[in-house]
Amino acid sequence: MRPRSLREVVERSRRDPDWEHHLREFLDAFYLADGERVRQTGFIAEEPGLLGHARADAFLGGVGEHLARRWGLAVPVWVRDDARYLTTAMFVPDERNLRPYLICVSPVAFRARLIFTGPDPLQRARFPYRRGVVSFPDSFPGAPEASA
Repeated sequence: MRPRSLREVVERSRRDPDWEHHLREFLDAFYLADGERVRQTGFIAEEPGLLGHARADAFLGGVGEHLARRWGLAVPVWVRDDARYLTTAMFVPDERNLRPYLICVSPVAFRARLIFTGPDPLQRARFPYRRGVVSFPDSFPGAPEASA
């Protein structure tokens, strides 16, 4: 059974340290509940506890805030805990040539934590694509014309 809260993600990760696997399973459950605001709020409302791994704890804070913002839910208070923020930048993926792009497109919930990702970092196969996805435009006003 998939985790039904970020707290369950942390609890499972204490027994099996693959927190990213448990997070992916959680996201699938969250997306399957799309449209059920009360249920989705319950997925992120409770403070999940800390894993003691700065990057994981900060990332989970970003997940809670990002999902709340993206789905129009109340942002949980626990996401503002100092332990949910990094002091050194983290890039996902950690490719030097992608860093400028990731800095520009990271959602605010991650960027504020010094976590730099793609524009919609929590997409999964079960993501409700009918809601639309966030993407970075190929061009923008004032950009030089691309040569053919």
